[in-house]
Amino acid sequence: MNSPTNLFATVPKRSSRAPAAPFLPMSRAEMDALGWDSCDVILVTGDAYIDHPSFGMALVGRLLEAQGFRVGIIAQPDWLSAEAFRVLGKPNLYFGVTAGNMDSMVNRYTADRKIRSDDAYTPNGEPNKRPDRTVTVYAQRAREAFPDVPVIIGSIEASLRRIAHYDYWSDKVRRSVLPDSKADMLLFGNAERALVDLTHRLASGENIKDIRNLRGTAFMVPQGWLPGDDWGVHNSTRVDVPGKVDAHHDPYAMAQEDKSACATDNAQPKEVVKPIRIMSREERLAMAKEKHDKTVVRLPSYETVSTDPVMYAHTSRVFHLESNPGNARAMVQAHGERDVWLNPPPLPLAMDEMDGVYDMNYARAPHPSYGKAKIPAWDMIRFSVNIMRGCFGGCTFCSITEHEGRIIQSRSEPSILREIEHIRDKTKGFTGTISDMGGPTANMYRLACKDKAIEESCRRLSCVYPTICVNLGTDHSKLISLYRKARAIPGIKKVLISSGLRYDLAVRSPEYVKELVTHHVGGLLKIAPEHTEEGTLSKMMKPGIGAYDEFKEMFDRFSLEAGKKQYLIPYFIAAHPGTTDEDMLNLALWLKKNNFKLDQVQTFMPTPMAMATTMYYSRKNPLKKVTADSEIVETAKSGKVRRSHKAFLRYQDPANWPILRETLVKMGRGDLIGNGDRHLVPSWQASEDGGLAAGERKRQTSGAGTLDKFAAAPKRKTERALAPTPFIAPESKVRPSILATIKTKPKAAPVAKAGARRK
Repeated sequence: MNSPTNLFATVPKRSSRAPAAPFLPMSRAEMDALGWDSCDVILVTGDAYIDHPSFGMALVGRLLEAQGFRVGIIAQPDWLSAEAFRVLGKPNLYFGVTAGNMDSMVNRYTADRKIRSDDAYTPNGEPNKRPDRTVTVYAQRAREAFPDVPVIIGSIEASLRRIAHYDYWSDKVRRSVLPDSKADMLLFGNAERALVDLTHRLASGENIKDIRNLRGTAFMVPQGWLPGDDWGVHNSTRVDVPGKVDAHHDPYAMAQEDKSACATDNAQPKEVVKPIRIMSREERLAMAKEKHDKTVVRLPSYETVSTDPVMYAHTSRVFHLESNPGNARAMVQAHGERDVWLNPPPLPLAMDEMDGVYDMNYARAPHPSYGKAKIPAWDMIRFSVNIMRGCFGGCTFCSITEHEGRIIQSRSEPSILREIEHIRDKTKGFTGTISDMGGPTANMYRLACKDKAIEESCRRLSCVYPTICVNLGTDHSKLISLYRKARAIPGIKKVLISSGLRYDLAVRSPEYVKELVTHHVGGLLKIAPEHTEEGTLSKMMKPGIGAYDEFKEMFDRFSLEAGKKQYLIPYFIAAHPGTTDEDMLNLALWLKKNNFKLDQVQTFMPTPMAMATTMYYSRKNPLKKVTADSEIVETAKSGKVRRSHKAFLRYQDPANWPILRETLVKMGRGDLIGNGDRHLVPSWQASEDGGLAAGERKRQTSGAGTLDKFAAAPKRKTERALAPTPFIAPESKVRPSILATIKTKPKAAPVAKAGARRK
């Protein structure tokens, strides 16, 4: 594999190149103004072009520009013909294709497979500006436009589809995106180093089909292809499933059984004597590492995993165990008569490389061709700063670790502070408030394993589950220092933290919690316990609700000391694999007991390659050894059950009462239906919009422990006597929710900032 060379230690820029433009060109007129007759690289994206480091195509474009290449952008082209892909002419080196900052299917569809009404990455939020499975469609059109030009695909959509994967939207296992898109190469993960090396090698005349040794790349090869004769193959099914057992040799068979054979042939072969070589520990380790680095793990084929859920779960487990760039091996998966070859993941960027990527000369604005159109994602992100990448949390429903990796890559303090000054001085509309200073997680900045050697050999799926690893550094002092310096910059009135907070790490540093609560919370702080029940949390790889309680105590205490009224906004997921009706009921009762009335809630959406998606599809748990007899993970799949699970999270909404009443009756918990303090949902009332059909009324007024709510209301004593199961939370007077007076913005389409996701 390629060695980790510094991103910016490359050949100088071309002397013939025109001075840098404020924006990369999107038209021939802009190319003419720069004096270009052609582009070296043309980047095709499903997002509007916004020249800011939080938007993938801008970051990639500026990186290649810094290397001396002429880069053009085709943003949200009309995919119905190849003509829109010829607008900038033929690129000298390749087309780089991406769906944008978000997976196109997640961007366009809700968890219920309904089409969203807007697209946050499009001018004025206009929907339907990109096709389903954008990477595949764009790559095919680029190939149609110029058949002899290499096509390279990348970003999160391609990254999460690099092997055979379950596709929630078609409810089947699909092939790798490589054979479907007909692309020459796929770049996955943090691909800057591979991208720069690849571009320079193509510019020097190498054929893309000969470039096979770049980390973080995937490509199609003939079945059985190996990089060299010294490579070996490891069958992945031997990891969890025993292979065939060969018959034992007869220890008394001293010679061949054929009596007619020649005596010479029948004799024992002459023993070859080999000298014993005593090797040092270092030599043995070096030999083992060389063998390890030249071994490819063969995953079960697409044809196998598409029909066998157990083998699919096994493949998912092996894939995730080979995700640490320090010890990951290459992997290969057969697709018909060809193989998809995946090199090991990219090595993390060093701090100076991260600084170089984010310090480039961005215009920090949407391209002028959009005029005064509003782009929701830009409005949300333009005053925020990305300080790190990656996440070692390993939440099974999240795709960050599959894409960005578990090793945290952080920027330096000076680089981050410079960007804040750029926002202050260059970003239109800035009033003094930095809206966020975080990343995939708010408080993993510069956290790492205490020993590099341990980090490189570790195969844990999470550094913080089931407990925080003893080798993980949890010192938040560098982040505290960054916060203090950021808010001391002249012209900066407030620095808010809006990224998801990993609160089980935060409680390890009370000083950090105090700093955060005192200076960086704008009234509300979002955190994500995700659930309260241990069975569900174990499938999520999330800490128990006790960690939330510990953080809440600190949050309330420090808010009181600061003289501020501030509130935690917990996020939860409904219908996650392993969640039962009882789990959702217990969560709803917890919410009521703690006086939470949630506004925005989320139903689990199976995204490609996530381990929770594996549980959803296969009903197996890839966090443990996978066999035909291993643990069964039950999952809510039917639309009605998923709706009822989501309804439990918003038990206070009258629109959810009918389905909750029906579910409670079916569960034998009709005692929780009524108009008292101890009930979860009220009895049916004539004032409910639309009323109920006769059949619905009957279902909601029958069943064990269910009163006829349409008869005269019984006396309280009689009502208690009839209820078979007491309400588990203590009775209390109805109080207004602590969030009832807080104005919230209307729900918007999801926005992904450099892979950010709540923790």
